[in-house]
Amino acid sequence: MKQIKLTDDLSISPMVQGVWRLTDWNYSATELAQWVEECLSLGIDTFDHADIYGDYQCEELFGKALSQHPELNKQLKIVTKCGIQLVSSNRPKHYIKHYDTSAEHIISSAEKSLKNLHREQIDLLLLHRPDPLINPHEVAEAFDQLKQQGKVKAFGVSNFSPTQYKALQAHLDMSLVTNQIEISVAALEQFENGTIDHCQEIGLKPMAWSPLAGGAVFKAETHRFLTLKNVLHKLSKNLEAPIDQIMYAWLLNHPVGIIPVLGTGKMERIKGAITALDLILSRQQWFEIWVASKGESVP
Repeated sequence: MKQIKLTDDLSISPMVQGVWRLTDWNYSATELAQWVEECLSLGIDTFDHADIYGDYQCEELFGKALSQHPELNKQLKIVTKCGIQLVSSNRPKHYIKHYDTSAEHIISSAEKSLKNLHREQIDLLLLHRPDPLINPHEVAEAFDQLKQQGKVKAFGVSNFSPTQYKALQAHLDMSLVTNQIEISVAALEQFENGTIDHCQEIGLKPMAWSPLAGGAVFKAETHRFLTLKNVLHKLSKNLEAPIDQIMYAWLLNHPVGIIPVLGTGKMERIKGAITALDLILSRQQWFEIWVASKGESVP
C-alpha cells in the first residue's frame, strides 16, 4: 500500500483507521493489540484519535493495549486532535461545551495525549474545530514549542474553512499539512464552499471523516438517500463491488487526494475498504453519484 507524503519526513497510509468508537467495540487489551497488528499487516499504519473521543477515554485505552507491545507502537503513525472541551464527568470543571485553542491548552493536551498513548511523539496534531476566540499568535507559540521539543512532528486543522485556514497559516512558521473535513457521497458542502478548491490551490491532501455518511445511505430514511442508495446499487452491479467500496472509491477517485478515515472496528469491513483503493470509477459513474446526491443534474 503506497504511502501518502504529507511532509518530507511524514508519510501516512492512504486510508487512516479512526478509533472514535473504540469504547463501543468492547475489545480487551489483547484483542485491541491484535486488531492493530492486523491493520498493520494490511498496510494501515496511521490511527486517528482525539483527546475527547470516548468521553476522554479512547487514547488511554489504546495506549494501555499497546503498552505491552512497544514493538507495535513504534510502527504506528498517530494523528490526534485537541481544542474541544466537553461537559463530562471526566472533566468536572466544564459546565458548558466550548473550545480552547490557547497555547496552554494545546501544549497540555498534546502532553496528555503522549502520556495516554505511551508515545514520545505525536506524528500529526490537529486543531479539532475553528475557535471564535482563536489567537493565532498563541497557536504559533504552542506549535513552535511542541515542534522544537520533538513532541509533535507536524500540524494541521480539522473542520476549518479556507479563510480560517489561511488566517492561521499566515502566523505560522511551518506549513499546516492537512484539513480533516466531512466529505462523503452525501456531504458535498466542501466541494461547494471553496474548501476542496483551496486544497487543490495549495496542494493539500484533505482527510475525510465520516466517509460513509454515518450510515445514513444504508438506512435510506429520506427520498434523497433512497435515490442515492439506488444509484449506488446500480453501480454495484456494474462494477461488481459492494456499495461501501463504491462510496470510498468515489472519494479516492477525486484528484485532490482525499484520505478517508475509517470508522469501523470490524476487520472484514476494513479489508473491504482497502479494495476500494484499486476501484476506478468512470467520469460518468462519478457524476451519477453526484447528481443523485444533489437531486438535480449539473447545469
